[in-house]
Amino acid sequence: MASRPSLKPKPKGKGGKRGSAAAEDEQSTSAVAVRLVKEWSTLTMKAAKVAAHWGFIPLIIVVGMNSGDPKPSLFSLLSPV
Repeated sequence: MASRPSLKPKPKGKGGKRGSAAAEDEQSTSAVAVRLVKEWSTLTMKAAKVAAHWGFIPLIIVVGMNSGDPKPSLFSLLSPV
């Protein structure tokens, strides 16, 4: 069975393992930070989508109630007659 290729960058140059542990820590820390930012941005966008989806019509109703000279009641805005 063939082995899978690794996506981790291999250390270049001389020096062996002396500086690679610190470099791997920095890379793993930055990789974790990037992953967390992506997860939080995805969750934030999903929440914003839900809020916009369910909040648009109530927003229009509130704007309609507050604007206009004869302030209509909520019942008159929601009734079909």
